[in-house]
Amino acid sequence: MSPRDLGDAVAREYADTFGREPAGVWFAPGRVNLIGEHTDYNDGFVLPFALGRGVAVAAGGDGHGVSVWSKQRPGKPVTASVDELAPGAVQGWCAYPLGIVWALTQADRRPGDTSIAIDADLPAGAGLSSSAAVECAAGLALIDLHGLPVGRSELVRLASKAENEFAGAPTGIMDQSAALLCQAGNALLLDCRSGTSDDVPLEPAPAGFAILVIDTQIRRRLTDGRYAERRRSCEAAATALGIASLRELPDGLDNLSALDDPDLRRRARHVISENQRVLAVADLLRRGDVASVGPLLTESHASLRDDFEVSWTEADVAVETAIAAGAAGARMTGGGFGGAVIALAPVGAVADIGEAVSAAYASRSWTPPSIVPAVPSHGARRLR
Repeated sequence: MSPRDLGDAVAREYADTFGREPAGVWFAPGRVNLIGEHTDYNDGFVLPFALGRGVAVAAGGDGHGVSVWSKQRPGKPVTASVDELAPGAVQGWCAYPLGIVWALTQADRRPGDTSIAIDADLPAGAGLSSSAAVECAAGLALIDLHGLPVGRSELVRLASKAENEFAGAPTGIMDQSAALLCQAGNALLLDCRSGTSDDVPLEPAPAGFAILVIDTQIRRRLTDGRYAERRRSCEAAATALGIASLRELPDGLDNLSALDDPDLRRRARHVISENQRVLAVADLLRRGDVASVGPLLTESHASLRDDFEVSWTEADVAVETAIAAGAAGARMTGGGFGGAVIALAPVGAVADIGEAVSAAYASRSWTPPSIVPAVPSHGARRLR
C-alpha cells in the first residue's frame, strides 16, 4: 500500500471512529538499519534508511483531552488528560502516541485537545521501528494542528524521550532520526554523539542489487529486559575502561584486554568493530561500490550473534541460507531477539534467495517468512 492510500484509509477510519472529518493526515516511515546495531546508545554511528511502508495518522484538534485509536488494536479510543500524563500512566500501544504528547508538554510545547486515528502497513515487532513511526507521525500532527514551534531535530529528541521515559524502551535516537530525516535514494549516516547526519547515496538497483527484508515472524519487545541488559553491559564496560562511552575508546580493539569480564569484553568488541563497519560501508557507498558492502553485512551479523548475543535461530538460518543462495551478504537488523533480516541480493538471485529461505523454514515447520524488497524512501511528512 502506498503512503497516500494508507492515508486515505486512516482518514476514513477517523471519520468512522470520531464522527467527523480529520483536519489532516500525516505519515512516518519504518526504517531498516543497513548497518550499525547497538551503536546508537553508545554514542556511535548508524546507517539506516526509510522504508516506503509505515504509519499514517489522521488527527483533529478537538475533543476532550487526547483520544487515540488504532486499527491494529480494535476497540474504543483511549482518552487521557494532557495534564495527567506521566510515565507509567498507560501501558501497551497507546504509550507511544500519548508519550509524545507528554514529551511535548515536558518541553513547554503543550498541545491542546486532539483526537488521533492510527493505521499502519508496517508489522509491529519486526525490528522495522513501528513504535518510532507512531511517535513521529503523531508528533508532526500535534505540531501542525496546534502551531507548536518544534523543528525536526527537536522532535527527534522529544520522540526519543517519549520512547525511553514514557514507554520504557531504552533505545537511542536512530529510529526517530531515520523516520524524520531520511531522504529517498539515501541512507542516513548519523553520528549519535553529536547528532549530526549526512546523506549517503543508497541506490542498489543501478548496481544490479536489491535489498531484501526477510521478516522471520519472530516477535520481540524492547521492553522485555534483554535489550536493557545489553545497554547496561555497554555502560559497565565503558565505566571499567574509564571512559564516558565506548565511542571514546582511543585505541579501539587494542584496549579491550583491560576488561577482565569476558562478557563485557565481547559486548565492547561488537560496538567498536560495528562502528568501524558503519564508516567503511558509508565510504563504499559514496564510491558506488555496492557489491563490497555485502561481506561487511555478514561480519556484522556474526558479531551480533557471537559477541553481542542478540540474534535468534530463525535469523541465523535466514542469513546462512540467503548467502548460500547467492546473496552478497546478510544480517539481522534491529535490536535483536526477533524481527527481520536484510540481504543484499544480486537482482538475478532475488527469486532463488526467496525460494531457498522459504524452503529452509518449511523444512523446519516454521511460520513462512515474509520477503519483500526495500527501497530507500522519503521520511515523515504531511499527506494532506
